[in-house]
Amino acid sequence: MDGFLPSKHGFAFTNTWPSQPAVVLPTPFGDLRLGNAAGGLCGGMVFAAMDYFLDGREPASDRPPAGDPRYKFIVCRLIDSWHVPAGVAQYYQWMSLPDGDKTRTVLGREVIVERGLGWRTVRVQWPQIKKDLDRGLPVPLGVVTVASRNPTDLALNHQVLAYAYETSGSHLTVRVYDPNRGRRDDTSIELDTSAPAKPIVITHNLGLGQKPVRGFFRVAYTPRKPG
Repeated sequence: MDGFLPSKHGFAFTNTWPSQPAVVLPTPFGDLRLGNAAGGLCGGMVFAAMDYFLDGREPASDRPPAGDPRYKFIVCRLIDSWHVPAGVAQYYQWMSLPDGDKTRTVLGREVIVERGLGWRTVRVQWPQIKKDLDRGLPVPLGVVTVASRNPTDLALNHQVLAYAYETSGSHLTVRVYDPNRGRRDDTSIELDTSAPAKPIVITHNLGLGQKPVRGFFRVAYTPRKPG
C-alpha cells in the first residue's frame, strides 16, 4: 500500500458544513453538545479518511448532504473519535494541565509534582506516534488548543491525521492531513523537542485561525469499513 497523502487520500472538500442537527455526546461531565455540523466534523473526517485509506479506496469527491449514508458515516466516526468516556477525559485532563512541568521546592531541592503538556507530548506521546509512522501507518492526533477547566470548551480542540515526519537535530516536523485545510500536502505541526520539561513552542499552519497548539496525543482508533 502506498503511503497516505492528503492530495490523494483526503476528502476533496474541507470541514465546512451547513447548519444541521447537533451532535450530542454523553461524557463524564454531562452531555456535550457540539453545536451543529456547521461547527465542524474534524474527528469524523480524520477517522473516515483513515478508514478509506486502509480499505484501499479513495473517498468520494462530493460533499454528502445530511441523510446521505456517507454523511452519517462521518458523523458516526466523529463520535467514535471522541472515544467516550476515556478519550473525552484525556482531552479534559490535557486542557487542565500546565504547558511546562509544575515543580515545587522541597528541602532545598526542586521536585516535579506534575508533568506538563510539553513533556507528555514529546516524551510520552511522540515515541508511540513515531513507531506507527515508521511502519507506514497514519496516526489520528488529538490537538489541544485551549487551557481551560470548562467542559464546554472541549469542542474547541481539534483532530488531524499524522502521516509522515522529518527531524533536523531537535527540530521535529509532523506532516498532517487537516480536514480544515483539505487536500493540502504542506500542512504541518513543528516543535523543538530539546527541552520538554519547559513550555515548548509549537508552530503550525493548521486551519485553526489564531488558536495555538498546546500539545497533541495519539487518539485510540479502530478501523471500520466504509459503506
